[in-house]
Amino acid sequence: MRYVFAIWAAPLVIFWGWFYLSYYDINFGYLMLSRQVHDFVFNVYGDILGLDPTSIPPLIMRACIFDTLIIGAIWAFRRRREIARWWRERREQSSSINAGPSIGQVPPAE
Repeated sequence: MRYVFAIWAAPLVIFWGWFYLSYYDINFGYLMLSRQVHDFVFNVYGDILGLDPTSIPPLIMRACIFDTLIIGAIWAFRRRREIARWWRERREQSSSINAGPSIGQVPPAE
């Protein structure tokens, strides 16, 4: 599962890192990180898809969120027994805390 997370996270980090740096024109002298390349790339994608270039980043964000939910669901399914055990322990702890003091104990002064 660790490799799946790496294969999933690497393109996201690369894309969103490039997007942020190029959107704000933080280019460190690299042409690829300039705002002109940013605008050119999204204009080309907009022409190919027949969409307004400004509508593409929110679509990519929604796709990334959807992919993240799928990866999270796969991970949760694989760890369902551990998650269920953690959930039961958490509920038992909260019910013992809410039970209040036992008969022999004095509640703290307020």
